[in-house]
Amino acid sequence: MKTESGRPLSFSACGERLKAPEITRLMATALASPELLSLAAGFTDNETLPVEAVREVVDKLLSRSDAAGYLQYGTNQGRLPLREWLARRVSDQDRLPKEQAIAAEQVMITNGSQQALALATQVLCDPGDIVFVENPTYFVYLDVLRGVGADVRDLPRDAENRIDAEAFGQILDAMDSAERRRVKAIYLLGYFSNPASTTLTEKEKTDLAAVLREREMWVPVLEDAAYRELYFEEASEERSILGLDTFHDFPRLYLGTLTKPFATGLKVGFACCTDADWLQRMLYLKGQHDFGTAHFQQAILEEVLESGRYEPQLKLLRKTYFDKMRTLHEALLEAGLRELGWKWEVPEGGLYLWLEGPRGLDTGVESEFCRRGVENGVLYVPGDLCMGENREKNFVRLSFAALSQEQLREAGRRFAKTAREFTQ
Repeated sequence: MKTESGRPLSFSACGERLKAPEITRLMATALASPELLSLAAGFTDNETLPVEAVREVVDKLLSRSDAAGYLQYGTNQGRLPLREWLARRVSDQDRLPKEQAIAAEQVMITNGSQQALALATQVLCDPGDIVFVENPTYFVYLDVLRGVGADVRDLPRDAENRIDAEAFGQILDAMDSAERRRVKAIYLLGYFSNPASTTLTEKEKTDLAAVLREREMWVPVLEDAAYRELYFEEASEERSILGLDTFHDFPRLYLGTLTKPFATGLKVGFACCTDADWLQRMLYLKGQHDFGTAHFQQAILEEVLESGRYEPQLKLLRKTYFDKMRTLHEALLEAGLRELGWKWEVPEGGLYLWLEGPRGLDTGVESEFCRRGVENGVLYVPGDLCMGENREKNFVRLSFAALSQEQLREAGRRFAKTAREFTQ
């Protein structure tokens, strides 16, 4: 690449690997076409954002005699009262006994859980190192992995579409010792996942731990729980890797957020880490990035949590997203999508429907199906963007969070219209 002066500009190996995510073109298409109904963006519902609650909290904080402190720098690890609250919350969710409870010292506050993912990966992985992920998985994390030059491998699935621990063991056994040493992390999507809206069972997790334990591979395990609290009717009883004894000897990182379940624009996430050295190195790197997540945003959320404003917002979001999910689901049914050979499960939480099209259909970014969908006024996330090794082309992620009920009904009709045009 050349600079404006015409002289060549030399990037690092990391800089050379970086490129615009494949979904960027889709987002640009959406912005350029106001009439387009986007089922692609994972935005939250604008009408439910807690404007009044945040206004009350900000007024309260700024009326205090020590208000200037909220506008000052904070610590790199995050506000202690906020970390204490989050540690208690996660410990309670995982039913941890007092002696095993997460401590505030094990928690760091980040700019959304996405930053925690990036920090964790950057301090673990060199180019060529192996990270095992589910298939499908969170497509933005795939960009993080590619950015560090990681070798992304799929965790195998069984006939019931669950993680196949036995097959995973066979994959590990086929590796030589040098390749095994390159396995640096396992990435799991714990609850109501993005994109598939599925929840891992405790058995899937414990069987995975047993396979690694049998081979004395004490690999760091990351569990992304960003959607754990966005269930529709019943919270999942499945414990995370923090609450399962089989993971006791493993370095573990549990990732959560306060953006999706409260207000996305505040961009405050968190991570609980069981390995002190790993946590410290992430904090060193975070210090190089920003020297701490915005102090004022942390203070706002701390007051939201301690004042009891968090639970009412969660209750509102759960009902809102359940109603929206049903609307899109029913719109697709009424438009005859199942009769066209499409399959999907009705989720119990999260923000997405994960659709499987007829075998042989190409719904990828560059496909005629995707182009025709845009022409018909609807946008989606091609499912192959959410896949590591084996990128199947006939899957689609639809987000129901941002559009209104009427827009969702129309978007469902437009998507089904597109599918009908490709039915043989």
